[in-house]
Amino acid sequence: MFFPLSKVIFFLITPSNVFALVGLVGVALTLATARRRLGGALSAFGLLGLLAGGLSPLSAWAVLPLEQRFPAYADDRPPDGIIVLGGGIEAGLSSGRGQVVVNDAGERPIYMADLARRYPQARLMFSGGSGSLVDGAIAEADIVSRDADTLGLPRTRLILENRSRNTRENALFSAAMAQPKPGERWLLVTSAFHMPRAMGCFRAAGFHVVAFPVDYRTRGPRDALRFGSFASEGLLVLDLAVKEWIGLAVYRLAGYTDALLPGPADQPSGSDNL
Repeated sequence: MFFPLSKVIFFLITPSNVFALVGLVGVALTLATARRRLGGALSAFGLLGLLAGGLSPLSAWAVLPLEQRFPAYADDRPPDGIIVLGGGIEAGLSSGRGQVVVNDAGERPIYMADLARRYPQARLMFSGGSGSLVDGAIAEADIVSRDADTLGLPRTRLILENRSRNTRENALFSAAMAQPKPGERWLLVTSAFHMPRAMGCFRAAGFHVVAFPVDYRTRGPRDALRFGSFASEGLLVLDLAVKEWIGLAVYRLAGYTDALLPGPADQPSGSDNL
């Protein structure tokens, strides 16, 4: 029940959805009932929420602590393996159109190809099932398998995990398939804002990996004072950040991670699997 319940809850608490729904309720109360004062207040809340979330620095404030939690990877020591989490490929569109369709997290497969080239001896794993509630939906890993040549990935080195539906399952299934040996060093590639939760899940699964964050949504702390030009962009970032913060809290309560906000200080001495 955790997977479908999480989808429903995230839909209901996503800020852009909340602001829009509250605003609509306010308009309905104003037009169809005598509770015009309440309706006006709700409409104003919804409109101001959309404006603040979309154009003000609010989205940057929400996402910066997540993005800044793990530093950018700067070590050129060759890894033994590389794990890339799904989320950057639109599996349904890719299947329907017969070509690779990436989304705003497309840096994940892009950097997988780059790291595969830079470290030709490293094992390559892509972990991504289907996040759809519909049975039989195609998995991201299946698109990677079909279009490996387009993505610039060497088929003979690919390990594809196509069952996972969330970050916890990414970690559990990847650990089971990779079977990391003592002393091996694996990189974990995912979006910077998602890295704390991903690292916490992998550590809880006993798979100690090194963070390789990509897909940044801010330029850094200076964006804390920056107003946006397009409300849709700010709302997207705010939605992602709120989802992550809630995900971190839920995963900690469920015991899927051992820290509320995993960070580099939580890394065991040495980053290799022992």
